Amino acid sequence: MSQEVRPPRAADVPCEFTTTHWSVVLAAGGAPSPQADAALEELCRTYWYPLYAYVRSSGYSPANAEDLTQEFFARLLAKDYLAAVHPERGRFRWFLLCAVKRFLLNEQERDSAGKRGGTSRHVPFDGEKAEQRYRLDAADLNSPDRLFDRAWAANLIETTYQRIEEEYSLEGKKSLFLRLRTFLSGDKADLTYAELGAGLRMTEGAMKVAVHRLRRRYRDLLREQVAHTVHTPADLEEELRSLRAAFSG
Repeated sequence: MSQEVRPPRAADVPCEFTTTHWSVVLAAGGAPSPQADAALEELCRTYWYPLYAYVRSSGYSPANAEDLTQEFFARLLAKDYLAAVHPERGRFRWFLLCAVKRFLLNEQERDSAGKRGGTSRHVPFDGEKAEQRYRLDAADLNSPDRLFDRAWAANLIETTYQRIEEEYSLEGKKSLFLRLRTFLSGDKADLTYAELGAGLRMTEGAMKVAVHRLRRRYRDLLREQVAHTVHTPADLEEELRSLRAAFSG
């Protein structure tokens, strides 16, 4: 007999993860909660393209892939799949990939192309841009699972980059960020620290400190983004390793 799935109690959830998106959803356990609904919808927006790329690379046309991705998220937002979540398997990426694989199998068995669209709750996304991006990504990766992982990693990095750029802009340091951003990519800078500093009236030492702070803040923000998709510190470290692996293979 299968063991009953018990939603985590507040005391079961590490305090530093109680406010992250996925931990909020798990803590709600499928019960009505505005906070959990908002958290789940935010996660779905983040994962729309990785799931679209997975479905698309599984052999579906652009129109069917977009339709299926929207239907999958509509069902997910309706809590149809959350009853299957085991708290000890606390990574949203793992849960999402398993869920969409089951969803596609069910759709194939039912041959339900004409039955889609019954739910009205969709996640806003630009399907045309998604397809353009998919064509570029699929040129390098033909495995649906690898394509999903690479798209997931790219989304996290892009979101982190946007957040740190916004922070510098709000602090009135946009010009500094534009000078230093090359140090985030790992590419060799065209100018030395001294040359970069001269354009900003900063010493070479000050520029080195600025680069160190930028990189440290970028790592912190990236870690925060990943933490939104996991439930425990151990899951966080595992996802960070997966993030690095997504670009190394």
